[in-house]
Amino acid sequence: PEECAVFHCRGCWTVLGDSLQLCGQEPPGLSVLICFKVTGDVTWEDSLLVGLEGALLGCAYYLLRCRSCGSAVGFILHSSGSDLAYLRDLFCFFKDSIICYLLKNQMTIEASKVNFPAVTLKE
Repeated sequence: PEECAVFHCRGCWTVLGDSLQLCGQEPPGLSVLICFKVTGDVTWEDSLLVGLEGALLGCAYYLLRCRSCGSAVGFILHSSGSDLAYLRDLFCFFKDSIICYLLKNQMTIEASKVNFPAVTLKE
């Protein structure tokens, strides 16, 4: 509870989730926060996208958007290679698309600058 944070959309400050739902560490090459649950203000498109470069090369995923302003805030991985398989069906927020509000300090900070305690998924 000491390191609890609320995740906000960078574009409009809508609440998208919180650190109590974090469930994994970011994989190499992806700057994301991985969550079990998100708020009702996160939507995803029905059509699958395919990664053409970077860490999501060849992966199929649904783009997450902020319901309030429409900004792309992350993805839900649908299919991938074995290295990212543990991310399938989880909510992955792009760190550069969200802002964190730290409850204990009552301060706002870039998501990329926050170090949350290690959380791992069981295989």
